[in-house]
Amino acid sequence: MQEWANQLCENRQFGSKMTDSKYFTTTKKGEIFELKAELNSDKKEKKKEAVKKVIASMTVGKDVSALFPDVVNCMQTDNLELKKLVYLYLMNYAKSQPDMAIMAVNTFVKDCEDPNPLIRALAVRTMGCIRVDKITEYLCEPLRKCLKDEDPYVRKTAAVCVAKLHDINAQLVEDQGFLDTLKDLISDSNPMVVANAVAALSEIAESHPNSNLMDLNPQTINKLLTALNECTEWGQIFILDCLANYTPRDDRESQSICERVTPRLSHANSAVVLSAVKVLMKFMEMLPKDLDYYGTLLKKLAPPLVTLLSAEPELQYVALRNINLIVQRRPEILKHEMKVFFVKYNDPIYVKLEKLDIMIRLASQANIAQVLAELKEYATEVDVDFVRKAVRAIGRCAIKVEQSAERCVSTLLDLIQTKVNYVVQEAIVVIKDIFRKYPNKYESVIATLCENLDSLDEPEARAAMIWIVGEYAERIDNADELLESFLEGFHDESTQVQLQLLTAIVKLFLKKPTETQELVQQVLSLATQDSDNPDLRDRGYIYWRLLSTDPVAAKEVVLAEKPLISEETDLIEPTLLEELICHIGTLASVYHKPPSAFVEGSRGVQHKRLPGSTESPDTTSAAAVSDAPPAVIPSQGDLLGDLLNLDLTPPTTTGPPPPASSENNLILPAIGAGFGAPPAAMPASFSAPVSGGLDDLFDLGGGVGMPMGAYSAPKTVWLPAMKAKGLEISGTFARRSGVIQMEMTLTNKAMSVMTDFAIQFNRNSFGLAPAGPLQVLTPLNPNQSIEVTLPLNTVGPVMKMEPLNNLQVAVKNNIDVFYFSCQYPISMLFVEDGKMERQVFLATWKDIPNDNEAQFQIKDCHLNAASNKLQGSNIFTIAKRTVDGQDMLYQSMKLTNGIWVLAEMRVQAGNPVYTVSTAACAYS
Repeated sequence: MQEWANQLCENRQFGSKMTDSKYFTTTKKGEIFELKAELNSDKKEKKKEAVKKVIASMTVGKDVSALFPDVVNCMQTDNLELKKLVYLYLMNYAKSQPDMAIMAVNTFVKDCEDPNPLIRALAVRTMGCIRVDKITEYLCEPLRKCLKDEDPYVRKTAAVCVAKLHDINAQLVEDQGFLDTLKDLISDSNPMVVANAVAALSEIAESHPNSNLMDLNPQTINKLLTALNECTEWGQIFILDCLANYTPRDDRESQSICERVTPRLSHANSAVVLSAVKVLMKFMEMLPKDLDYYGTLLKKLAPPLVTLLSAEPELQYVALRNINLIVQRRPEILKHEMKVFFVKYNDPIYVKLEKLDIMIRLASQANIAQVLAELKEYATEVDVDFVRKAVRAIGRCAIKVEQSAERCVSTLLDLIQTKVNYVVQEAIVVIKDIFRKYPNKYESVIATLCENLDSLDEPEARAAMIWIVGEYAERIDNADELLESFLEGFHDESTQVQLQLLTAIVKLFLKKPTETQELVQQVLSLATQDSDNPDLRDRGYIYWRLLSTDPVAAKEVVLAEKPLISEETDLIEPTLLEELICHIGTLASVYHKPPSAFVEGSRGVQHKRLPGSTESPDTTSAAAVSDAPPAVIPSQGDLLGDLLNLDLTPPTTTGPPPPASSENNLILPAIGAGFGAPPAAMPASFSAPVSGGLDDLFDLGGGVGMPMGAYSAPKTVWLPAMKAKGLEISGTFARRSGVIQMEMTLTNKAMSVMTDFAIQFNRNSFGLAPAGPLQVLTPLNPNQSIEVTLPLNTVGPVMKMEPLNNLQVAVKNNIDVFYFSCQYPISMLFVEDGKMERQVFLATWKDIPNDNEAQFQIKDCHLNAASNKLQGSNIFTIAKRTVDGQDMLYQSMKLTNGIWVLAEMRVQAGNPVYTVSTAACAYS
């Protein structure tokens, strides 16, 4: 639509003496037929009128694609105005009529060689706008000629066409060598050609961040700076943005570039000014602060920024958002310009709030009196939002400038005396912060605050007042009465107030235990028994247990000395600030967000840093990793010992532990429970299978009619919803067709939709790692569950865990990252080729040292059933024999890391207790 508007505007330059509004009036039926006849007329004027009617119909949304061949026939004309109109029509309908559009190719080629440079440029511009793959290959030769045209207007138009063509078919542009030609145009004698070449290369480089197209060097930079003085304003912006991506070799080069860019600060166009500021802010990082030029540059930056504040309100807002970033990075630039940020009565609210923010950032001991006088005046305005921010600003000034704190508190007390409800409430909120910053200094004002207790109706103000009463309960005679008054409507209060009230009453109890015992019991009961808020219940239970078990510890925790609050809590994080400084003059500097946060796709998501920054986010994280203790890759011997000492029984705190038949009973303690009914001595919690115990693997009770194959334990809750902001994960492990699988149920118990799931494992004993991404293909809606199967492999990094089969997992979604650990059954690691040859088994068994052997005793096992069941879990029976009335069963199994485990099961006739001997070895 913009292209059409530009074209129509240009047409007026070529002799249209009457207005074109008549073409947009509603016409009668048969319009297409009449237009067709007029387009084929022999009279040039009639043709032109017909094409204008077609363009008017197209502009208002009518479908005139049926006239495509008739309009294309009108291309063969010397009339520039008519040719522009036809090209305009072509740009719009070529995509829907690609076969017909090919008819125009010959005319494009011919027009690219026309003596008139305007027609040559028009042809190449239209070529770039026709997004039809079939046509692009025919346009390469005309484009190549136009890129080397003698007329600079044609060359600058062709440079932009390359960027458009690259967007349609990047490979074609690279194969035809157009990118090299574009780079050559940077050395062109005409500054506008240089600017357009830079713009085209920058556009292509943004869509292909790793292409390194803009190979900037001192020679290229010199050419750009030369062209900068003679470009149009938009050309200057393109060149300045390109300069901002260059990193000077040293401070001398940096100073030289700054000196040549500084004149752009006085440009009439605010976009040029901001682009120049961006370049200077970046290159200043390379200049030594003791350099005379550094101080001069600081002084030169202030006037243009101040001038921007005399523009329209919308431009003022953009300028203020950019100034906000600049002041956070270099407050000294505008430290003497406080007055320009004073609010005017006719400023829009968005400008007022932004100015207020910058005033606080520039506040210092030198100008605090002036600032406070202004803020006090603002607090009497009629705009409620502005007044609230002004009152809060007074508190921020008190925290930032210590010498002014007393004056700020006095100002706040004066405002409280006005009895204006929202002013009083904001004042109490900020006084709470002042108490945190300056403890034991201004508590004399508490009495005045307590007088306004009944007028507080906003949650934040009520919570602040409750905090003050609880924190200074020993100084307030009727603190218990004040808190009890809040307690009467406890369930109607917001969560913020409820949490603060709970903490305040516990503080009061610890300071005055004899007088407030009943009050603390009441609030703990309300928080734990009558509330359905998990945060409130958890805090209530913590306090209850602390107070009932160790009051001294409770006092140390609840009444601990609090850290002082920082001066500026709303400063942008330094790394983000550096990136935003590199994007001054763009949307990122207005949103105060990096481009990656709001630009879709790959464009514009490159992270930029100031040249003084030696550390990128990637190197920071790498350094953090390198500081971690080195991973210990366990040797085969370590794993053998741990396998034999692996306690795989589920943990319990109820009932006595099952009796051990030997002191080494560690690897198969629950094996008897799997082969028959649980022993009487075993606690109830052991009777249900728990994932990770070998009772799962040897769960062979019944023995008849049960399906063959590896046993898979029922799912258990690995990550409760309370610990994961509403996400609950239940799961188990299984081995199916030789693949280890993590089978999970994800349940959304929150109120918001969950998306973007991903999973990662920490290093573990057997190198378990996801074999692919976590496949959650649809959003997980509230109260919805989804079954997910994650295949695993064992090629991940190895680190010995305690216990050996412990697995630490991180799950990410759009809300947060959550961590949990679970234990996988060791049987998941038994591979299918774990059947050892008999002779090898015999020789290996004899060679295994006694230290690598362990014995266990189990009860109530049927030997044949055991053999069949175990094979389903890749525990293979090598041989059975009878010796001296004892049945002997020999088994082998092999772990994914190549460690073999050999077992011998001995059964004495008439004896319910069977003996299992296991041994482990590294065998290849």
